[in-house]
Amino acid sequence: MKNTNNSNALTHPMKTDMSKCAIACDLHDYIEIACLYHYQVVLTLRDQQTIEGKAIDTLTSTEKREYLIIDNGQKQQIELNQLKKLQVLTPNAQFTEVIF
Repeated sequence: MKNTNNSNALTHPMKTDMSKCAIACDLHDYIEIACLYHYQVVLTLRDQQTIEGKAIDTLTSTEKREYLIIDNGQKQQIELNQLKKLQVLTPNAQFTEVIF
């Protein structure tokens, strides 16, 4: 799908409407990479709570809310709009930290 709002914008074949991302779409890509490689991460949420675990997958609810699924002994769903920072603990990762 072509984005007609910005002629310099890149399109992503898996995203149909970039304006509907819960977070900035370029930041969403980092979450997808973390899930693809099952990076061990520490998430800092907007309320300052921290959660450590393995990034597993993303999920979009029927209400169009987006979640990151983390495995830390049990699978937890973290709403993407609650993320403040993602730190990667996995050695030699593609990136080490993302601020949302």
